Amino acid sequence: MDFYTESTQAEQRIRPYIRETPLDHALALSETGQSNVYLKLENLQYTGSFKLRGAMNKLLSLSPEERAQGIVTASSGNHGAAVAYGLKRLGLPGQIFVPENASPVKVELIRRLGAQVHHYGHDSGLTELYARDYADQRGLVYISPYNDPQIIAGQGTIGVELARQLERIDAVFVTVGGGGLISGIAGYLKAVQPQVKIIGCLPENSPVMAESVKAGQIVEMESLPTLSDGSAGGIEPGAITFALCRKLVDEFVLVSEDEIKAAMRLIIESQHLLVEGAAGVAVAAYLKTETTFRHKNVVIVLCGANISLEALKTVLV
Repeated sequence: MDFYTESTQAEQRIRPYIRETPLDHALALSETGQSNVYLKLENLQYTGSFKLRGAMNKLLSLSPEERAQGIVTASSGNHGAAVAYGLKRLGLPGQIFVPENASPVKVELIRRLGAQVHHYGHDSGLTELYARDYADQRGLVYISPYNDPQIIAGQGTIGVELARQLERIDAVFVTVGGGGLISGIAGYLKAVQPQVKIIGCLPENSPVMAESVKAGQIVEMESLPTLSDGSAGGIEPGAITFALCRKLVDEFVLVSEDEIKAAMRLIIESQHLLVEGAAGVAVAAYLKTETTFRHKNVVIVLCGANISLEALKTVLV
């Protein structure tokens, strides 16, 4: 992929449909780590997560014939809501497959946006395989949550905005699930600021991409329950994001559920921002490694804010 060109074009394409999110200085995080920490507030994006960028870029890239076929996607929640939002804006029908254990808050958001919701499987990887097969058998267009160049380019528009918002970036902390977000951001930023270090952040309970990169191949492994439901689950066989993560991610950091909770509480208390578990993962990873980045310009991507009241209560207790 030519990340610079693809993400630059995507940014122009999706601009009328998304919010350019703020890059806020985080005083509390900066003081504890003696660095300059900035938060990219994708938790304030329409639909409550970064996923809208990739979904809109993909939908807007489809031909009229492809749009007429009908759209199918699979999601742990945020991508489904993003596709549902895009379908509503463009007046297109679509069906969203979610795991049986998907966040009720995210499923309800998808339904409110008007898309049909189907439940299948207890792992996002299995849900994706089923949804892709469903689409193939019926001649529908399947939109992957991450395994698609146009999805990756859409997520890379965060990198385009970051390069505008901060003259020099030394490190970016990005939560990793399927790898679309980190691949897009890393691909663009390394093209314009080659010195930047890209840190992939994962929950210990679902470290599939990190373990796959370590093994040199995509591995199948069970994901345990995690607050970071948005990044949990397996990786689709043959996913292009695997090779991109091997090439572009400088380091992976795994964090515990207690570390995720503590990070979420810190953001809520110090920044007065609502974040979901996946966003807490990136903050927790920074806190775990902050001494490495003293006197550096560090960006943490707060990837989303879609969390149920029940889950939020467990964080605040």
